[in-house]
Amino acid sequence: MEDWIIHLVDATGYWGVAFLMLLETVFPPIPSEVIMTVAGVSAARGNMTLTGTVAAGTAGAMLGNWLWFWLAIKFGEARLHRFLDKHSRWLTLDWHEVERGEALFRKYGSTIVLVARMLPTLRSLISIPAGLFGMSHRRFLVFSTIGTAGWSAALAGAGYFLGSQFEDVEKWLGPLSTLVIAAIVVTYIWRLARWKPKAPPESETTST
Repeated sequence: MEDWIIHLVDATGYWGVAFLMLLETVFPPIPSEVIMTVAGVSAARGNMTLTGTVAAGTAGAMLGNWLWFWLAIKFGEARLHRFLDKHSRWLTLDWHEVERGEALFRKYGSTIVLVARMLPTLRSLISIPAGLFGMSHRRFLVFSTIGTAGWSAALAGAGYFLGSQFEDVEKWLGPLSTLVIAAIVVTYIWRLARWKPKAPPESETTST
């Protein structure tokens, strides 16, 4: 995977970075850790500027973020409830967890979005609760952009400062992308093995 990313970034520059980050946001197993680090290395070699690289990565990711946000708004809580009733086992999520998450999100939504944008996997998925739970478009755009730009800058900066040792960087790009994908799969399997539906508050009160 990393060879394809390197070749695309080298051939298309900023457009390639933006496209890959859009793709990564829509399809999270393509790791931004590899995309933006490769882009930073390319910037260090003089193919792009570091500022332009960060801007391209942020713009591409924000297009994907906005797509998920819009889809979540259109999907709505009522459809989500019905969907979870049918597929909660495989999603390792039930409606009671959604309700607890909604209460937390309404209180700390801006902070949650900002921080989540700088965390693997969550950085792509956080757009969904933001849309479902009615976060304003402006707050979503502002806090998502700040967090996404910070994440992109950190990764591109790491690649930029390591750019003079490209051969060494290239050696760990492959294992890094594999590790990210493996972590996502292992986390899901772990949740699936341990998951059981939570009893609603009324049931808990009755049983006691």
